[in-house]
Amino acid sequence: MSARLIVELALGGVAAIELVVVLVLAILLHRSRRETAKLRGDLDAFGRAGPFAAAGRAVKTVVETAARVRDQGVGGFLTSSIEDVSKWAAADRAQIARVAASDGTVVIVFSDIEDSTALNEELGDAAWVRLLQAHDALVRRQIGRHRGHVVKSQGDGFMIVFGEASDAIAAAVGTQRAMRDSGGRQLRRTPIHIRIGVHVGEVISRDGDYFGRNVAFAARVAAQANGDEILISDDVRSRLGEDGLELTSRGTVELKGLAGVHDLWAVEWR
Repeated sequence: MSARLIVELALGGVAAIELVVVLVLAILLHRSRRETAKLRGDLDAFGRAGPFAAAGRAVKTVVETAARVRDQGVGGFLTSSIEDVSKWAAADRAQIARVAASDGTVVIVFSDIEDSTALNEELGDAAWVRLLQAHDALVRRQIGRHRGHVVKSQGDGFMIVFGEASDAIAAAVGTQRAMRDSGGRQLRRTPIHIRIGVHVGEVISRDGDYFGRNVAFAARVAAQANGDEILISDDVRSRLGEDGLELTSRGTVELKGLAGVHDLWAVEWR
């Protein structure tokens, strides 16, 4: 078999998998939770079927994530188990590593829209999607200006990484100010309130566990924030210069699933 033919067959296989993924996502938009659960079971069997096992597992992951985000958005992940939150970042680890600082750390940012489920219910799906598009465009502009990398953007929020704490804070502050002052017609008509959490830690450790812990830590910090608030961990605070940045202590808190107590700080961005 020629090398060209092998490549063509491989590309055909990838295209087939992508088509299946698109079809599954389309089905999910019209399926009830009961039907989605049955689909998961069918995919379990498909994922054990010889040469199609990898495709089955890939599609099943899409089903699980799509169903979770459909019900909860990014905000739902902020209170998920540490294992779930860690897996959410694992697929993008290579790109995250390229953003990392020289000491192997990245600054991890989670953001989401406060009370997004209630707002979606109030507006209806069509208006909610338009609002999300305006929100996403605004957040991405700030990420681009401050050298960030979007790990995931699903539902009502983002997971982002930066190489420097100062860039992460500048992007967070820019997002909050733009949301307040220049969010465009859609956001002026329906103001939304963003909560942001920031933490810093190693990207790669010897066994990989430390990376996952820091992702979960950042999610827990964001879960502590209120709308219009930027919360940072004490590790982030220690990396920031003076630069006229004003911080207010939010005290010492326990973070779900993480040992000990932790000091959090609010960035006074107004």
